[in-house]
Amino acid sequence: MSDSDIYPVPLNDTLNNPLNAPQNDSLDSALQGTTGDMSDGNPSHTSPVFTGPILRTFFYYVIPSIVGLIAITTASLVDGVVVGNYLGPEALAAITLLIPYFTLLFGIALMLAIGGSVRVGKYIGEQNIAAASAMFSKSLIATFVISSVAALITSLADDTLYRILGAPESLIPTLSAYFQVITWVMVLQLVTMVLYYFVRADDHPILATSALITGAVLNILFDILFIGYLDMGIAGAAYATGIAQVIQLLILGRYFISPKKTLSFSLRQQQWRELIHSAYNGVSEFINELSGGLIIFLLNWLLISRMGVDGVAAFTIVNYLIFLSLMMAYGIADALHLLVSQNFGAQNHRRIQHFLMTSLCSVALLGIGLVCLLTLAQTSVVHAFLDADQTHIAELSQTLIGFIWPLFLVNGANIMLSCYLTAIHQPTPSAAVALSRSLLLPGGLLLVLFWLLPGWSFLTALPIAEWLTFLLACVLCFRWRPSQLARQR
Repeated sequence: MSDSDIYPVPLNDTLNNPLNAPQNDSLDSALQGTTGDMSDGNPSHTSPVFTGPILRTFFYYVIPSIVGLIAITTASLVDGVVVGNYLGPEALAAITLLIPYFTLLFGIALMLAIGGSVRVGKYIGEQNIAAASAMFSKSLIATFVISSVAALITSLADDTLYRILGAPESLIPTLSAYFQVITWVMVLQLVTMVLYYFVRADDHPILATSALITGAVLNILFDILFIGYLDMGIAGAAYATGIAQVIQLLILGRYFISPKKTLSFSLRQQQWRELIHSAYNGVSEFINELSGGLIIFLLNWLLISRMGVDGVAAFTIVNYLIFLSLMMAYGIADALHLLVSQNFGAQNHRRIQHFLMTSLCSVALLGIGLVCLLTLAQTSVVHAFLDADQTHIAELSQTLIGFIWPLFLVNGANIMLSCYLTAIHQPTPSAAVALSRSLLLPGGLLLVLFWLLPGWSFLTALPIAEWLTFLLACVLCFRWRPSQLARQR
């Protein structure tokens, strides 16, 4: 983002210094789920994003986001529990083998969603609603087209995809039963996810969260019904996700008839090059997702070569726990994107600093809490995913946890710092953090330690990579710290 792309909005002293903001505002007036006076279609700088007390405003946006993403995480965890208990470890391994492909698609969608919503946030801060609506429309259109083309190609060439992913011949029937359904469900899921980010960016956090919670609850109920009672096998998990996504999209669709919405959708768009620029600003999210898929691919290969399919099944359980920690962090990051990007557009640099520090403290407490849970109730957590007779895999999973738990202490902080850099339109350093934590360091260290160390010890590469990334992220964020933003603009 060049300096010529930024159009400053004059601010009073209250906006520049949140500590001077009136502290006697009522909760209703300070934390309405709108962006100020919407009667003219444009948000004003009376929104709590710009003027509300820091902690109250932060948690007003963070709590719905965390609740929604925890609901998604819970649905994913229950999906793993149901699949593992009813269909066995082979079904869990089959789903894990497809993760690299799914993460490629999610990476593209997140790049469009995060890059686009951050740009929309800046436009809202500048009160340029026409540009914000155009970016909103182009992001949704691009997501639908890309996901539909991907579904068509992979449904016709699924055997080739399975070979690329390194699936053992014995798992291909299970893979195919799941994939032929879920590949089309992904179209709905990706469009819904992108819409969610923009609905949140336009100050509708309650609507966005209610959609996620409803979808997650329905996913759980249909998982139990289709797999546990109707005996539909692994395809039942895909159908459960599809039905849940339809309902979730319908709920989010209420945004388009909201009298308080700022953004409008139109199929007729020009200047598509701007979509490329916004996507580049979200490139760190693409890197996170794509690299995560590549690392899972590498881990699958290393685990199968050393421990067989049981190794992949054991790591699947650990991967669910990592997913849980990441979803809690992303819940905070979703709110941070909104709060930082809009205040960046409004040149509210001191508020940016307060929101960043609050987010870092929050993820630190969450990480410590998760480590305590794994320390005190490790056996119970692992056995929740497995039938009682799967003692060998349970023991392998507990061994894995012993190697990877230190990553939970800093992986949330790395996400916050990368998110902050994206929100202030610094895509290159943000991408450097994302690339370090999700691909270069873990991939390189996994290969080196696999060669040097016996047994499961090579998995210490994952926490080492997170801690080294944390040091890099601290250096980069100090370089682009909030107090320096005004000078750099």
